[in-house]
Amino acid sequence: MTKIKLTSWNVNSVRLRAPQIARFTEEQQPDIIGLQEIKCLEEQFPFDEFKAMGFAHIEISGQKGMHGAATVSKFPLTRMDTDFCPEGHARHVSTLVDLGGKNDFEFHNFYIPAGGDEPDPKANPKFAHKMEFIDRMIDYFGDRSAENARQVLVGDFNIAPHENDVWSHKQLLKVVSHTQVEVDILNKLLACGGFTDCARALHGDAAKQDLFSWWSYRSRDINKSDRGRRLDHIWVSPALKQAAEKTKAAGHKIHRPCRLWERPSDHAPVTQILDFS
Repeated sequence: MTKIKLTSWNVNSVRLRAPQIARFTEEQQPDIIGLQEIKCLEEQFPFDEFKAMGFAHIEISGQKGMHGAATVSKFPLTRMDTDFCPEGHARHVSTLVDLGGKNDFEFHNFYIPAGGDEPDPKANPKFAHKMEFIDRMIDYFGDRSAENARQVLVGDFNIAPHENDVWSHKQLLKVVSHTQVEVDILNKLLACGGFTDCARALHGDAAKQDLFSWWSYRSRDINKSDRGRRLDHIWVSPALKQAAEKTKAAGHKIHRPCRLWERPSDHAPVTQILDFS
């Protein structure tokens, strides 16, 4: 195995979107998908449908009717013992991907809290929750940074850190997901493990609309208004940076057409190819 295709997708109900995930899988042939906001318990997950797509290995963190994350893979997965959510929500799945040798890597799949409407942790417990969740990520990955581990972080981070990650930098500076305090803490997370933000590394800082991954359901025509944000991320640790960079810009893609399918999620899937050759 010299190349592997990774996907991150907030599907906003895995049972509702399973047919769309099957269509996406048939068209794009991902090897691993990190799903967020699956909105079901583990026993409610549509295992048979995913196995029919070729995903024989599935690890789930489920919660009734809300949150939830799942990683589905064509390669064996070993669950890792991690704990990031201070509220005990089902918001992450950490696994070791077994590629059968030196190319094994960790796949950390996150659904970071949205944080409510007020970007003040003292006045808004939801925002405090978001900040503490990311602080725990910083502690974990910072403590492990000396290991030079092969790590991939994917998920709906609910933060658009760059000024070109939103449709209007000036108008969204005080809106949760693009406030300076969120940008600062996400950059701290990026730095603590020496991670590479694949979208920006491969497409550059000038890229804008092509990197949006989320559009509000209130937007009837996302292509006309294009009031999107880049909330969905794929990062790699230094040990995997070369594998990501080999693919150049073509290796990292936001699949905007999926957002236009019938009854879509408000997020589009994001893919990254790793080239181990």
